[in-house]
Formats: sequence, structure tokens, C-alpha cells
Amino acid sequence: MEKRSQWGTRLGFLLAAMGSAIGLGNIWRFPATAYSNGGGAFFIPYLFALLTAGIPLLIMEYTIGHKYRSSAPRAFKKFNKKAEWIGWWQVGISFVINTYYPIIVAWALMFTYFSFTEAWGADPEAFFLNDFLSISGPGEFGSFVPNVVIPLLLIWAVVFAILYRGVKKGIEVANKIFIPLLMVSFFLIVIRAITLPGAAEGLNTFFEPNWDTIFDGSVWIAAYGQIFYSLSIAFAIMITFSSYLPKDSDITNNAFITGFANSSFELLAGIGVFSALGFMAAQQGQPVSEVVEGGIGLAFMVFPRIISQMPASSFFGVLFFGSLVLAGLSSMVSISETYIAALQEKFSIKRHTAVSVGVGLSALVSFAYANQGGLFLLDTVDYFINNYGVALVGLVEVVVVVWFLRQLKPLKDHANNVSDIKIGAWWSFSLSVITPIVLGFMMIQNFRTDFAENYEGYPTTFLLTYGWAVALAVIIIGLLFTIKKWPKEDV
Repeated sequence: MEKRSQWGTRLGFLLAAMGSAIGLGNIWRFPATAYSNGGGAFFIPYLFALLTAGIPLLIMEYTIGHKYRSSAPRAFKKFNKKAEWIGWWQVGISFVINTYYPIIVAWALMFTYFSFTEAWGADPEAFFLNDFLSISGPGEFGSFVPNVVIPLLLIWAVVFAILYRGVKKGIEVANKIFIPLLMVSFFLIVIRAITLPGAAEGLNTFFEPNWDTIFDGSVWIAAYGQIFYSLSIAFAIMITFSSYLPKDSDITNNAFITGFANSSFELLAGIGVFSALGFMAAQQGQPVSEVVEGGIGLAFMVFPRIISQMPASSFFGVLFFGSLVLAGLSSMVSISETYIAALQEKFSIKRHTAVSVGVGLSALVSFAYANQGGLFLLDTVDYFINNYGVALVGLVEVVVVVWFLRQLKPLKDHANNVSDIKIGAWWSFSLSVITPIVLGFMMIQNFRTDFAENYEGYPTTFLLTYGWAVALAVIIIGLLFTIKKWPKEDV
């Protein structure tokens, strides 16, 4: 087996961890989630969730990777041979996410190009769905869309080049470029947005607290969900990245820095997005509440309309969509590393071989979304792999590590031995009680919702084939990987 890679600097690790955590969801998921769950009042459950689930889970995963210096499957195998499948389950989830995530990055790359001429015209929604994607319907995949295929090839070429160069010369160097550029670009966007007419009304809508929501359990679940999904927990990413840390690295401090950096960017995104929505509402003579939207619709339908109405529109269009590309690329690199590291260790192969096989296969599968029905496929796979992949494996991970394997004390001792900030009862109680209860309740709510009605009204056959089946297949394939024996030096 090749000598284990290592980060060149602590900053390199932190930027890579931030690059993984700070993704597209920070920009288009958090603002709408905060607004619809109490505005300014949402920040109380959000901060509570960060301190009782987000950072505790980050510390746990950093400690697992640092202590066992392994990919997720190998680290769980070192806990207990029967726990190895959890690591493969996480790696499988990351693989699936990395088959559709680059599609969105490819869209952002094309819209960066479109920004120069504002090619979306007067009706960005029609342009995105009809002219750009040539959209069909759920299960009607039609033909490949050149607007997606060409930038998708470029995105994968960049990711392959970065990963091929390794952890220190590839991932670390890339994030030292991507993250500062992302921060500067998005900061410029926010500065411009808050100076636009109507921005104050947008910010007032975003921050105005609805204190009644504090007593609504669904709001607290939304806060925990936002923290959980945005910090790249249970993707195998943080375990893998921390395994490349030097032996004397401060684990707890790194977790706090990563957690608060991610949340700070989400707050910045909320300010920028709602300032822009306030401007759009003022231009159209509507209340801000009438133009609020999240997700893909916000990025590719609403924002082009806002950009077109701004002074120096092309410049800010390039900045906005360029920011999406940078955020997406840094996340793609992080996600890819999980299965590259796992393949290297399990099959005792060189990094270049693992990159070629792992990235090559995920790139190949990603073209399944580059057709006329790709948007519906992406939406379905994303929903099910997050709700019945990431959230479920996170629950299983915590329950197995804390309750069944009883590893809290050994992990706490390891973290405290190398960290300035010592963890104690707060950390143990959060992971043994609060996190399992919240994640368990989230899962129950998800099942109740999805058995009551079809997600987005999609056909049942379509959801069974590309939703439930994909979520189940990841678990089965994870179990199959455990059959293969580890190299002799690892037994």
C-alpha cells in the first residue's frame, strides 16, 4: 500500500473541510429554510443545533479519521469488523451524490457563460426549462442535451486533474485557490446586493423574527436538518480528510472553525439572497414574500431575472454563477476523495488507479442525468439519497458508535489528548441523547410524509425505480464490499 498522504498545512486541511461543507446548498437552501421557519427567530434553534449536533458530530468524525488514519470503511472496520459496512454505505452515498452534483455545476458553468450576453432573455424560467434543458417529463429521458454534456466534460476534466495530483499537491492547492476566490466573489455580490433599492425590505423580511415558531417542533427539526446536511456529516468526507492530518493536530479547534465558518457563509448567503430578492420585489412592485424561492429555481430562474435588472449585470452574473462553480468544484473534489481513499485501501492499489476507476465510473454514470429528463431524475435521486441515505446513515453511525460499540470515551480521550479545547459532558450528552432523538424523529417524519403522498407528485413507478431502489441499492452494495478481504498487512 502507498504511504499515506498528509496535508501540507493546517490551513490546507481547514480550507478543504470548508470547501466540502460550503456548497451549493448554503447559497440556495439556507436562506429559504430560515425564512420559512421563523426568519430571525430561526437562528436560535439553528445555533442550538450547531452546538448540540453539528460540531459534536464533526468532532466525532474528525477524531475517528485522525485516530485510525483510515478511510471510512477501514476506520469502522477497526472499531469492529461488523461495522465496516457503515463506512461503505457512506462511501456509496457519496458516490451517488457525485453522479448528479456535477450536473448542477455544469449548469452553473454554462450560466456563467450566458451572463456575458444575458442569453436567458426576458423569461429566465422558460429559457432554463425549454431552451437550455429541453425538458421532457419524469421517466421520459429523451436525447442528450449538448448544453449539459459539454460543460459536464469540462467539469470532470478539472476534477480528475486535481485528484490525480493527490491530497497535498491537488486537493490542498485547489482549495487554496477556490475558497478565497469564492469568498471574495460572494462578498462582492453581497456588498452590491445590499446597496440595491429595496434591499432593506428584503433584509427586514429575512431577519424579522416570528417568535411563535420557537415552539414549533418542525422548525427545530428544520434547523437540525440544515446543520446536518450543510456540514458534510455522514458522507465519509470528514473521516477521510481528518485521516490525512498530522498526529499532533488540534481536532476540537478545527471542528469549531469549520462549523462556524460554514454557518457564517450561510448567513452571508442569506443576506445576499434576500437583499437581491428585495430589489426584485421593489422592481416588480410586489412584497418580498411573493418572490421568495429556494433550490434550483432560485439559482437558475429567479437570479437571472434579478441580475438582468442590476447595473453592470454581466459582471455580477459572472460573479454569481462563477461562485456556484467554485462552491460546486470544491465539494465535488471532497466527495470524490471518499471513494478514492476507500478503493486504495481495500484493494491495495495506487492512487492513480483508484482515481481512474472511481472518478471514471462516477463521471460515466453522471451522463445519465445529461438528457431531457435529467432534471426529474436528479431531483428524485437527490431527495431519496439525502433523506434515506445521509440522514439514515448518520443516525446508524451515531447509534452504533455510541450505544453499541461504546466508543465515546476512547474517542473523547483521543480528542482531548491533542486538542486545546477539551470536550466533556456536553459532547457526550449531545451524541448519546440529543442527536439520535432528533435524527430518529427526522426519519419518522420522512417516512410518514413519503408514504402519505408521492414526492412532487411523480409517478409511483418512477419513484420506486430511481428513488427507493437507489437508496436501498447503496446499502446492499455496501454490504457486498465487506465480503472482499482486506490486504494481508491490514488484517
